[in-house]
Amino acid sequence: MTHERDADPDPDAQPAADESADADPTVHTTGQPRPDGGAVDDVALDPWGSSTVSDYRKLFEQFGIERFETVLDEVPAPHYLMRRGVIFGHRDYRPVARAMREGDPFAALSGFMPTGDPHIGHKLVFDEIIWHQQQGGDAYGLIADLEAHSARGLSWAEVDEHARNYILSLLALGFDPEAGELYRQSANREVQDLAFELGAEANFSELQAIYDFDGETDVSHMQSVVTQMADILYPQLEEPKPTVIPVGPDQDPHIRLSRDLAARLRYFGVTEAYASFELADAERRALALVYDELVDESRRTDEGGDDTLRCEDAAALLRAGADRADPLDEPAVRDSLLEKLDNAGKEPLRPRVRFVDRNATETAFEALIEAVDGEKRVYDNHVDAFETDRAAAEQLARDVEVAHGGYGFLPPSSVYHRFMTGLTGGKMSSSVPASHISLLDTPEEGYDKVKTATTGGRETAEKQRELGGEPDDCPVYELYAYLLAHDDDEFAKQVYDECAGGERLCGDCKEQAARLMEDFLENHQEKRAEWADRLEELDIDLDTDRKR
Repeated sequence: MTHERDADPDPDAQPAADESADADPTVHTTGQPRPDGGAVDDVALDPWGSSTVSDYRKLFEQFGIERFETVLDEVPAPHYLMRRGVIFGHRDYRPVARAMREGDPFAALSGFMPTGDPHIGHKLVFDEIIWHQQQGGDAYGLIADLEAHSARGLSWAEVDEHARNYILSLLALGFDPEAGELYRQSANREVQDLAFELGAEANFSELQAIYDFDGETDVSHMQSVVTQMADILYPQLEEPKPTVIPVGPDQDPHIRLSRDLAARLRYFGVTEAYASFELADAERRALALVYDELVDESRRTDEGGDDTLRCEDAAALLRAGADRADPLDEPAVRDSLLEKLDNAGKEPLRPRVRFVDRNATETAFEALIEAVDGEKRVYDNHVDAFETDRAAAEQLARDVEVAHGGYGFLPPSSVYHRFMTGLTGGKMSSSVPASHISLLDTPEEGYDKVKTATTGGRETAEKQRELGGEPDDCPVYELYAYLLAHDDDEFAKQVYDECAGGERLCGDCKEQAARLMEDFLENHQEKRAEWADRLEELDIDLDTDRKR
């Protein structure tokens, strides 16, 4: 529910703190997100809904999103959104951070569905793309016009108008069009061709399970999904490279599907193995510990080297129930692994890297066999290599694939930012003008919206001074942390501490924020106007000739 608040009649008057269950838990300026993640509720991620997330912990538990703080130290000169916990989670960001540190190629891409005016919530994504570009990455900004037309039913004239506004704001905020690429889905033939190939790897049952599609879902909407998958993989068409997609957590279904489809198009899978039979991931983890235990025991008793270890030895140890031999404590995993070890009997147990033929041509498979150095064993649909490590094997498989006409896609990475709370409390919504500040608002309109915003203050100035405010539940403090403090962590921390300590009253705080917002919008509108005169220089057509 969205709550409206009246304007403060007096600078010291304190509006009540918003207690909406949908209010987004904001961040501390210590660089850490709130440890509790906010109120607990069910999490449903819908790319086309009005998603909010009031318990970010469930994203870690249910969807496998990793906390961004675990990778923060690996990022050179991290953006303030990363330092302050606004960017709170990631999938597989380490390859991007590594490329950044080592000066290797990487890319960043995100798309914008032009269904309304760009607002300060969209600015988070704009800033993330621009920052990755400034760190040396190839940057892509796309207009998801096919999605807007098919999923939201906008006319092409409406799409054109909104697309122009998104592009202007992205440029005004610092995107370099000469070093990056801007495009519309409907005008990019390479994206559409890739979408066709990806569509052959997905089916309706899968889209139904992921997106809750049903018999009433039109085919164009489904087509827009595979087009978005092509968008996500597009930066890797010329060469495979780490690619990050900055999004809100509601877009995570797209990220998961794109990673699956990228793997399905690969010629080869690379796994670790210990014998000729195949292992599930849980079985492989358990067997790795069994093997380490056997090696330690062999060395202690001096009864032989690693090459004397056999599958029957691992089965015996697994039956003995050693703690380190069954870390998962899952009977089903133990039983299935035991069956495989028993069937293998006296087969030697030796670590190896396995190349599995997924979609390779016969020529590519033969080339892979030839390229594997050292001891190897060749089977009908896989090759076991005993003298290479996993990382080298992954690169070798990719090199052979690309050399023989494959894509060699790396799984796309993602980073997730928190949703901004609406200025009136609850969710920020494009359809509720008072809840957000549009990047098209005049400076005066931005000033007025901040002045009438909900705060996390107490009922009276006296209670505020006595108990302190609640910046963690304050949309106005979010403006400082997400935008108005810019790169100045000390300033953001000062605002937070003064509010929590009762020194800062809401009237004065909102006045300062309103002035800063006024300055930001004035500067932004000036830069938009400068770029408006230069749009014809860009390699993007913002006026479609499509009908309807």
